[in-house]
Amino acid sequence: MAWRSSSGLYNIIIQRSKSCRLCDGRQNITNPYTFFNILRHNRAQRSPLQHSFARYETTRGVSTGSGSGLPLNPSGRDCQVTEDSSAAPTPSPRQMTKRKLQVSSSDGPTFRDFIANSHRQNTEVEVPVRDDCIPYLSEDIEEGRSRRVYFETYGCQMNVSDTEIAWAILEKSGFQKVEDISHADVILAVTCAIRENAEQKIWNRLKYFQSLKNNRRKGEVPLKIGLLGCMAERLKKKLLEQSKTVDIVAGPDAYRDLPRLLNVAGSGQTAINVMLSMDETYADVVPVRLDKDSKSAFVSIMRGCDNMCSYCIVPFTRGRERSRPIDSIVDEIRALSDQGVKEVTVLGQNVNSYRDVSEESYYSNSANEGSAVSEPTRLARGFKSIYKPKKGGRRFADLLERVALVDPEMRIRFTSPHPKDFPDEVLYAIRDFPNICNQLHLPAQSGSTKVLQLMRRGYSREAYLELVDHVQTAIPGVALSSDFIAGFCGETEEDHEDTMSLLRLVKYNYAFLFAYSMRQKTHAYHKMQDDVPEEVKQRRLREMITVCRDGMAEINATHVGAKQLVLLEGTSKRSEKDLVGRNDANTRVVIPNTPIPACNGHHHGNNNQSMKPGDYIAVEITESNSQVLKGRPLYHTTLAGFSLSDLDHQQRSQVQ
Repeated sequence: MAWRSSSGLYNIIIQRSKSCRLCDGRQNITNPYTFFNILRHNRAQRSPLQHSFARYETTRGVSTGSGSGLPLNPSGRDCQVTEDSSAAPTPSPRQMTKRKLQVSSSDGPTFRDFIANSHRQNTEVEVPVRDDCIPYLSEDIEEGRSRRVYFETYGCQMNVSDTEIAWAILEKSGFQKVEDISHADVILAVTCAIRENAEQKIWNRLKYFQSLKNNRRKGEVPLKIGLLGCMAERLKKKLLEQSKTVDIVAGPDAYRDLPRLLNVAGSGQTAINVMLSMDETYADVVPVRLDKDSKSAFVSIMRGCDNMCSYCIVPFTRGRERSRPIDSIVDEIRALSDQGVKEVTVLGQNVNSYRDVSEESYYSNSANEGSAVSEPTRLARGFKSIYKPKKGGRRFADLLERVALVDPEMRIRFTSPHPKDFPDEVLYAIRDFPNICNQLHLPAQSGSTKVLQLMRRGYSREAYLELVDHVQTAIPGVALSSDFIAGFCGETEEDHEDTMSLLRLVKYNYAFLFAYSMRQKTHAYHKMQDDVPEEVKQRRLREMITVCRDGMAEINATHVGAKQLVLLEGTSKRSEKDLVGRNDANTRVVIPNTPIPACNGHHHGNNNQSMKPGDYIAVEITESNSQVLKGRPLYHTTLAGFSLSDLDHQQRSQVQ
């Protein structure tokens, strides 16, 4: 009962009942309604019990709700006795105890009677009102209490970006990030669920986390373990049921809730939030970069995927597509430019389906009838989507143009796209802006039209090859990469050979190849049989890797003798005497660390300067293999200064 939960006032009643004049030392008051009516009948003479109640008001801030010192019932009136006692003489205490007082169910105290400070005289408390306040999240900077948090990130680039978002939220709440896991009070793993192998890594890692918990010294703050991201979203409460190591489970859209979840876990409970959002993009969160010395950065521009490919778990772990406003993206990239970042990769689960509908003028069809912004989203020729084409909004081509203009000396990349979302305006933007890298990721997944239909990819082998030809024509010298799956449901040896022939035909700069791993909730899980034996999958995967590497070696060999622009990243892991960077095609280039001339327009300076991360270097390629290029550094330059006349025509048209 609410009355009994108000322990402070209830205890006063019990303790004072024997000294109450009205009780005459014989009545043990346990009924609140009797207590308040006794007060009513004895207003003129304050009994010890009334004095106790008055003191309780003062110390606890309890308001009686009226000038009489009596509580209000829900209707706002004083509690009423059904018998008209006001017209009768005041009864004696003995008569009072013998009289049965009739109290209606609507009388008596309510929750409002015990709200602190609600009716104190001459006391006004101003509470700041915030339109963006989220009621269940506290913004107390002391929430973190300087607890030390350690992050581990698995999977794709989006998880790296999510880690920076999560850290920005926790840092604001008073947490401290540590680089040594042994110093952590909280370990947060940002997880991947795209394949079974990715999840198995986490299960194995949890064993180590448990050992850290077990070795915690007595008196130290208990170590808390949190799993974030896609695996958390896929398994939800099962993670807590299957592993006693895990204290916190948070999906990709719940990072704002991390301070609260950690506070709950700090009290000894487990905490979970795996609610997916229709609009969460973290657009107002400024990510805190994990490596502030790096000259490259990731910027998330959209989240979720609507494609529903039959093998893919992403729509179920990341939710529906929603995009950030262009202006917020431009502001973030401008801030990165001010910090000296030289390369930005814009990210999304289906990055080129970006659609900014934040401004009404860009998605109101009635206001823009016949305009480009009111037209349905255009797809690449020969491609279709599983959903109805969307209308309105500023598209990916608009974003690329705005981003490219932020800093002409900053390279722009993007991933991961879907081949259907490459209309001509996107290709022309890549071609026309020198700082948008001439490198496209075109995930094919299979070279068999039959398998592509089973995958619900929305295109045939022929349509894909037509797109490749069109891209290579529109963007001379473009470098292509791709994704492939070996051993999907129903894949035959003939289907596998179709994939092998596609790899030989296109000759990708690099590709990501995986054996199929069935995921729960997907269309394939419900409608298909995982009928390709594991040993067959692995054999086909090895064959695909061999063919892919042969193609990569062949393409890289065409670069020998060419002059390329390389953005330096740092010292090579294999030799401190070498530096490593990446060219426009995103291929690693290794060069000796030696001073080279500075560039002044087209005239190379005589004063040699050392090289450092973030420098643009003109490099002559001297050696190659399937994975890396080696070269001789020529001179310092700029992205704008490295004109088209400096590019080797053979390198510019390598994939004709």
